[in-house]
Amino acid sequence: MHEDAALERFRSSVGEPAWHRLADRLAAVNRDIKTLGIRDFEGGAGLLTGYSYGEFYDWDLYFENVYMSYYGISSHCRTNLDAFLDRQVECGFVARTLVQPRWRQHFKPFLAQIALLGSRQDDGFDWLAGRRYERLGKYLDYWFWHQDFDRNGLCVWDSADHSGMDNQDRRAGRLFSMTVEGVDLNCYLVRELEAMAVIADGLGRDGDAAGFAAHASDLAGLINGTFWDEDDGFYYDRNERTGQPVRVRSVAGFVPLWAGIAPKERAEHLVKGHLLDRNEFWRPYPVATWARSEPDYYQEPTHGECNWRGPAWVPTNYMVFHGLVRYGFDEAARELAYRTFEMALSEPRTREFYNAETGGGLGLDPFWGWSALAYCMPLEYELGYDPTDIVRERIVPIARDILKVAF
Repeated sequence: MHEDAALERFRSSVGEPAWHRLADRLAAVNRDIKTLGIRDFEGGAGLLTGYSYGEFYDWDLYFENVYMSYYGISSHCRTNLDAFLDRQVECGFVARTLVQPRWRQHFKPFLAQIALLGSRQDDGFDWLAGRRYERLGKYLDYWFWHQDFDRNGLCVWDSADHSGMDNQDRRAGRLFSMTVEGVDLNCYLVRELEAMAVIADGLGRDGDAAGFAAHASDLAGLINGTFWDEDDGFYYDRNERTGQPVRVRSVAGFVPLWAGIAPKERAEHLVKGHLLDRNEFWRPYPVATWARSEPDYYQEPTHGECNWRGPAWVPTNYMVFHGLVRYGFDEAARELAYRTFEMALSEPRTREFYNAETGGGLGLDPFWGWSALAYCMPLEYELGYDPTDIVRERIVPIARDILKVAF
């Protein structure tokens, strides 16, 4: 059987000691999720979070629910979605946090992908009909009506904080600046439009589906026409006010690979010229979130900050990994999957992010959020499985059914 062979390749590649530690580590992560990570909010149903201080974040929820899909658990796609949509304001704005709403920071483009992930596990889209579907449409409209000031079709981040890559100010701007058209942001929007097209089609709204798909295609063209620098072979963000590229090399420049919008020859330049360069992103524990060649590259936080100017973060590794698979960089994809697994499992507990030079854990300890994706990345590689693929029709509970680990 294909699954048995994939499992054996995974086991033999990591070795017996790591294989036996894996079961204990997954049990610890799941125990933390059950006891600490599922919380009531304002009297509602349990919501999922990876944070001990109890906040609920936008893109985190997507990747946290990808991990839960490994066990066939989809209920938090719905509870999290409803909690955020219930607090949507009339113009379509949805704050990207719940407990302490950030009123200038719109929910990153992952809500439709959360809805799609839940629908693929719950056998249909009917639960999204009516209010949820209309609110999703308004939330997506907000990006293009209120976050595109020069009306060129590309949206801006409020700031690095808004992007989730908290201290990448030189790339995405300082708090409340709203100046930078993000490569990452607009690629997320392509995926979000594609997810809405799938949802609309599932609800029999053919006209909407065609409109979302056409918008996604047009936006992909704008990304390639605006952000790509032919001389450097890299996707740079753009300062909307000056019209100039923001020449800072960040892991955000690789998100076009995950979104599948980079032409093949550009993907070659991007991967071989930058991603795999050991003096830029392919550090001992890749992928560095900030090029080693940047003057303010560093690893260890100095005052408790979430550092995105050097350390490796599992969700960005995860996106890059699936981008490499998509474009046929099989050897690099395999190395990244297994190195990420090794990095996470080598620590006594799962951590929020990791030192790209030493592999040491950084940030919250313990952490049971999106970093847990590291433990199944090699299995996804061996299976050729990607639960984030927008057109995939089947979500597989790979931890429950293949690893035989119960939640």
